[in-house]
Amino acid sequence: MLHLSRSSIADRSAWEIAGVELPKFDFEAVAENTRLNPEWIHFGAGNIFRGFVANAHQKLLDSGKANTGIIAAETFDFEMIDKAYKPYDNLTLLVLMNARGEFIKKVISSITEGITADQNREADYTRLTEVFENPSLQMASFTITEKGYSLTGPNGKYLGIVEKDIENGPERPVHAMSIVASLAYRRYLKGQYPMTFVSMDNCSHNGDKLKNGILTIAREWAGKGLAEDGFVAYLENEGKITFPLTMIDKITPRPSETVQAALLEQGIGGMDVIVTSKNTYTAPFVNAEISEYLVIEDKFTNGRPALEEAGIIFTDRDTVNKVETMKVTTCLNPLHTALAVSGCLLGYTLIADEMKDGLLRKFVEIIGYTEGLPVVVNPGILSPKQFLDEVLQERFANPFIPDTPQRIATDTSQKVGIRFGETIKSYVRRDDLDPAQLIAIPLAIAVWCRYLLGVDDEGRSFSPSPDPLLESLQARLAGVSLGSDRNKAAAVQSILSDEAIFGIDLYVIGLGGKIEDMFAEMLAGPNAVRSTLNKYVR
Repeated sequence: MLHLSRSSIADRSAWEIAGVELPKFDFEAVAENTRLNPEWIHFGAGNIFRGFVANAHQKLLDSGKANTGIIAAETFDFEMIDKAYKPYDNLTLLVLMNARGEFIKKVISSITEGITADQNREADYTRLTEVFENPSLQMASFTITEKGYSLTGPNGKYLGIVEKDIENGPERPVHAMSIVASLAYRRYLKGQYPMTFVSMDNCSHNGDKLKNGILTIAREWAGKGLAEDGFVAYLENEGKITFPLTMIDKITPRPSETVQAALLEQGIGGMDVIVTSKNTYTAPFVNAEISEYLVIEDKFTNGRPALEEAGIIFTDRDTVNKVETMKVTTCLNPLHTALAVSGCLLGYTLIADEMKDGLLRKFVEIIGYTEGLPVVVNPGILSPKQFLDEVLQERFANPFIPDTPQRIATDTSQKVGIRFGETIKSYVRRDDLDPAQLIAIPLAIAVWCRYLLGVDDEGRSFSPSPDPLLESLQARLAGVSLGSDRNKAAAVQSILSDEAIFGIDLYVIGLGGKIEDMFAEMLAGPNAVRSTLNKYVR
């Protein structure tokens, strides 16, 4: 039985018999180069980093186009390092899966160190400081989720942890942005060396969010005399420090027990799924779809890896924005959200299973092809139509990607303004298009409002996914239930007219009444959601 470790993969023939591609570079030489002259540190040791970013860099190492690896650092869930990195010598078994069930297996070895950003672990934190004080460091990248950049709560005030970090100064930071600001301060003090901070998180204007988080902390410290004023100027000097925008797109869901079982059948053991105390689902393997996109604004101050040789696209800021807008507002995210909320109501637990439902497939095809493509922002470097074809024909339909509507439905109130509101506003701006003619997008919004009731289409209660506005939105719909009459359904007006949610008052542009009617129809009784979808999806 094969077990993932450096000593085990030294027996190349055994792994190759199991159909596993192995690294082709001299790990010991690369690890030593990285120790002495680190060039790349990455914060956020999760699946998309291991299954996409680290794999891209491995292609450079295998081809001799890089001679240092990546240092992985974790700021939130330290058990990731303790349980998914160290026991496996920082190796990952990547399993790429297409919709036909074909597996491509590869050992990822480009991560030379796995460390925590925990000040209680002196050796780890000393190493972090060494890395940032070294002039060789080119970039720090991030996959810490959008929440990782947020310094404030829903009330607009600093989180408690951030308030403490501001009071304590650079010496004992806890929040991810404070930790990175503190390390950047060490770099500033050491020699004001240049470097680039690259958010690779799947959120709009990610580089700006990262810049705002680090700069806000730096300004607070400087204002209290806890850091030199020159530190803020250093971070703002684009000759020294930059925060490029990126667009990333790859589904790397929770580890699949089906994949785990398949690996065991092929003689690869020790692939147990790990659930940390912070509810992170991980494993020694990462299962992922084959499709992947990473577009980066080419704005680096101290050099960068030649990732264009590994399929990563470097371009200008405007083009990154266009790619992100294409994906988030028309060609992927709106479809995902529509499937998520309707899937929760109709009893689905896999996105791929929803794509077998002819009604739901048609629903998202209309959102994408009929209503989205007429206003798509064409970035020029990718075809929106081909991207959408791949999403609907290969990606969402892939039964080996165990992605759930319940996961996608998380934080929907924070997403609908972008995923649906932007397309609606594009229709408003165009003289040749009328937002009142839209059908599937209003229907998706009505389904979301129906989802907020926490009652599925069979009349059974369920718990909606976490959302910062869930409680307040449900309060607005108090008194509305399955079987409610038209007057009760009118309570939804307070949501549909809320510009803070949609970026526009949906009644002002002629959609509010239509959505309200659809919502009311879904309250008729059991199976009213499906019957309403059947009525409008043609």
